[in-house]
Amino acid sequence: MARIAGVNIPTNKRVHVALTYIYGIGPTSAKKICEKVGIGDGINYPRVNELTDDQLNVIRAEIDGKITVEGELRREVSMNIKRLMDMGCYKGLRHRKGLPVHGQRTSTNARTRKGPAKAIAGKKK
Repeated sequence: MARIAGVNIPTNKRVHVALTYIYGIGPTSAKKICEKVGIGDGINYPRVNELTDDQLNVIRAEIDGKITVEGELRREVSMNIKRLMDMGCYKGLRHRKGLPVHGQRTSTNARTRKGPAKAIAGKKK
């Protein structure tokens, strides 16, 4: 198992896919990292178990140096949400109440944020 940024990435997957297992790295940034490091030719990427230790170290250095990932990124996001809640702005109030934040409708749907539907007594007529 290769370990990058405190995450065990799967060895049998291609490099650009395996890098997306790290919180904060998506498909686009994974491909950019591979390009910058010189792994793969843009279409064919090697599998993680085919990489040498030197290549893994270069990937680690690239991620540690330039990209905010894992615990630090999670902490930053949670602090941003906490700041909005402390400020008492509209988005902060929505977070505090557990409702959708980005303007979605709530009369129907929004079950993911609101939780399972609660029956209302005397509603059916």
